Amino acid sequence: MSGNQSKEINRAEVVDRNFVDFVKNHQVTAPKQSLEFNGLTKEKLLDLFRSQVQSRQLDLMARILKLENKVFYTIGSSGHEGNVMLGDLVRHTDPAFLHYRSGGLMMQRSRQIGGIDPIWDTCLSFAASENDPASGGRHKVWGSKPLWVIPQTSTIASHLPKAVGCALGIELVQRTTGDLPIPDDSIVLCNFGDASSNHSTAQGAFNAASWASFQGLKAPVLFVCEDNGIGISVKTPENWISENFKYRPGLQYFFADGLDLENGYLQVKRAVDYCRQTREPVFLHLKTTRLMGHAGTDFEIEYRNMSELEAAEAQDPLLQSAASVMNHGLMSADEILRMYRNIHQECMDKANKAHHDSKLTTLSAVIEPLAPTDREKVHTEAARSTTEQVRVNSFGGDQALPENQPARHMAIQINRGLQDLMLKYPETVLFGEDVAQKGGVYTITKQLYKKFGAKRIFNTLLDEQTILGLAQGYASLGLLPIPEIQYLAYFHNACDQIRGEAASLQFFSNGQFSNPMVVRIAGLGYQKGFGGHFHNDNSIAAIRDIPGVIVACPSRGDDAVNMMRTLTALSKVNQRVSLFIEPIALYMQKDLYEEGDGLWNKPYPEPGQYSPLGSPRIYQHKAKDILIITYGNGVLMSLRAAKSFQTEYESDVQVMDLRWLQPLNAKAIKKQAEKFDRIIIVDEGRRSACVGEGVITILVEHAVKYRYLKLITGADTFTPLADAAKLVLPNEQTILSALIESEV
Repeated sequence: MSGNQSKEINRAEVVDRNFVDFVKNHQVTAPKQSLEFNGLTKEKLLDLFRSQVQSRQLDLMARILKLENKVFYTIGSSGHEGNVMLGDLVRHTDPAFLHYRSGGLMMQRSRQIGGIDPIWDTCLSFAASENDPASGGRHKVWGSKPLWVIPQTSTIASHLPKAVGCALGIELVQRTTGDLPIPDDSIVLCNFGDASSNHSTAQGAFNAASWASFQGLKAPVLFVCEDNGIGISVKTPENWISENFKYRPGLQYFFADGLDLENGYLQVKRAVDYCRQTREPVFLHLKTTRLMGHAGTDFEIEYRNMSELEAAEAQDPLLQSAASVMNHGLMSADEILRMYRNIHQECMDKANKAHHDSKLTTLSAVIEPLAPTDREKVHTEAARSTTEQVRVNSFGGDQALPENQPARHMAIQINRGLQDLMLKYPETVLFGEDVAQKGGVYTITKQLYKKFGAKRIFNTLLDEQTILGLAQGYASLGLLPIPEIQYLAYFHNACDQIRGEAASLQFFSNGQFSNPMVVRIAGLGYQKGFGGHFHNDNSIAAIRDIPGVIVACPSRGDDAVNMMRTLTALSKVNQRVSLFIEPIALYMQKDLYEEGDGLWNKPYPEPGQYSPLGSPRIYQHKAKDILIITYGNGVLMSLRAAKSFQTEYESDVQVMDLRWLQPLNAKAIKKQAEKFDRIIIVDEGRRSACVGEGVITILVEHAVKYRYLKLITGADTFTPLADAAKLVLPNEQTILSALIESEV
């Protein structure tokens, strides 16, 4: 490679040299206006400039030490250093959901409280040190507990929905528990790039904020679009951001020059003040540029011509900041260059020191914050009940208490269980599409709105990403959300809000932040051919492989109540995220073997009862010949098939209802399976990546001996309408045939 080619590719060296040359050659001119005219002071301008230089030198250090394998992240903030204005004007108690080009913002925000060394902290993060105060070495993220910066790992805009939820949660907490962990007039800061603003997740968040504001709800979220004109290699059309966001209802648009502190500071202040004072969502369009490529491995010369690169570099905000400092007589060129070099050396020294800092070296250390579970505490909390008098008053008398009522089907028992949980936890809020006045599509939340009011039971707009984003935002402020996703098929529209966001927060914040929730999802099949695959979604593979998530699925009403008690306690004690799949076909199921037998109606569990985490339910404990392992709708089918089988065969059949689908209880499965030499696994999910595959893996790994093993599943296809659905899903006859086959 020639010297000229090297210079063309290494734009970091060019940007560095440009700054030095600019400062050396700058001709001081009298400023057109005083700093005070633009809302600044000499001290403030110097602070902002120093934070910009710190951010720039961290980027340059990362490019250098990456080559020595001492730094493991090179997406930088160069060109975006104007966000130091947000770091100054937005309070450190205002929750912040930041994207990866927020180095300047973090340097300046750190000045708001003592005892933080942002360069050292960032170097620890770059080096993947276990002492990194943000993630403990798990990822390079901008995060800080004392600065209320909640770590975000996404490279797109999936953090926007929870920022909206956090903003709406400020008033919601004030109206419910009143125990707000931040000042009452706080706002929520959320920044992102111009390319990310086009993402469907971002558009959903903008729409949700506008929708809320349009109805008079207080949603003080400050959306900051840092517009550098390009997303990796794809250019943003000129004027696209301004034309797209200027006229949205309920969303106030502001523009600020992020390339010039003197011009931009007052513009940013106006946006921040408007958001804080009106409690309305604001879209701040912050002009930036991008220097040194998307990341250290990005060779811009491959998709941007040299004139474009040089034009972007000429807009370097540090050049304008240095000029302002010199023009106002605050520092000489020599003083600026001395500071520039000193900060460079500080970054290099601290990065080299961080490289030798302790790292995560064991799997147990890596996963420690992923899924904390204090079983004894969780079970104690699950057994705790609210006072009897509170329950008597809410249910309408002693005889009206659900445990004093006749046995009922699952829909009614879940409704009663939710009422008990709302009484037990005043911080609980229940929301989703149609859950309030209507009481849900299947009347599961019927009458709860009348009992608890709009503060705690409310409808949302039709957007699953928003529903799960609201849950995360509410939880970050201390609420305990129970969001409802109307159907399992709809959950897949928003799966990343759990996979990439909610479930990862404890892991990537080293347990410092959390967003506990219990997500209720109506799902599975057997709607007698009604509704097709949207109402008969049996795919849970995408749920089970999400690290740290608990997936539970009851098959009867009393189990549903006891499992909800445990899941809510888990959220309360260990701040966990769980998904509660409610089988639609079993909501109203009353009978087990024959029409009218009422055997699937179950009594409401007494206060103090709960389902231990991972515990299965066993039917026919004394059976010793054949074991059926199943869950959900498979439980009834298996029990019915077993009864039919035993009218003609002497072998007895035990049915094991897993109930807890993730993580699978390997110990319980092994213990039960070892008693049998014939095992049938009934899984209504699709064959590929179903729960049954996990069960078989456990049997194989634990060397369970058997002479007959059968996996019965649904077909690898979507569920069609009408009777054709019976061709796709397993049924009692399929199970019966397997039982008969096992006799051979």
